[in-house]
Amino acid sequence: MADQTYYELVYQVVRQIPRGRVTTYGAIADYLALGSARMVGWALHQSFAAEGVPAHRVVNRKGELSGRNHFPGAGMMQQLLEQEGIPVSENKVVAFERYFWHPQELDGFRGGR
Repeated sequence: MADQTYYELVYQVVRQIPRGRVTTYGAIADYLALGSARMVGWALHQSFAAEGVPAHRVVNRKGELSGRNHFPGAGMMQQLLEQEGIPVSENKVVAFERYFWHPQELDGFRGGR
């Protein structure tokens, strides 16, 4: 995986987030052991050019939809999450802990480690 870019590693992890679950920028950064939560955010901001990256499943450490303004339409991030059964109120995942998924749950994928 040494030849993969940081963005590609982030996208690979994000593609593994199960439908109906969310993770955080920081959890991805910690899992990859590369960069920071902010760098994950930068990568996801560019993810619309990549195929099959469910960036809507990544929220901040408080469960807030901090990336919502980077989606093509107002409320689109919330709409996508709600379509997957994740309740959102006031731009925050309701019962965030219940829906949280950590990349460590991946079997066999070790990203940048």
